[in-house]
Amino acid sequence: MSLIDALGNSQRLRIIQQLSEGPMYVTELADAVGMNGKSAVHHLAVLEEADLVDHYWDGNRKYYRLIRAVELDISPPPERRFILQRGAERATGPVGDE
Repeated sequence: MSLIDALGNSQRLRIIQQLSEGPMYVTELADAVGMNGKSAVHHLAVLEEADLVDHYWDGNRKYYRLIRAVELDISPPPERRFILQRGAERATGPVGDE
């Protein structure tokens, strides 16, 4: 799965947002983002496949953490401008030998 596909889901973005504050175990994370544990595990597996998160065990709790920085910049900064230039004017004089 591509990075764009992994990030193209609002629930996964909420998971990333929560994990940006530090590692969390599955139940804690599911509660924080408002989903059931099964859904959370599914989304975490997708994020893990995209190399955005990994997990570790502490006792019987499975913790997830971000392993890559994620920065989303949807619109260009105000100083970036796109300029369309007008092409050369066409000659309007006669064509050929007149």
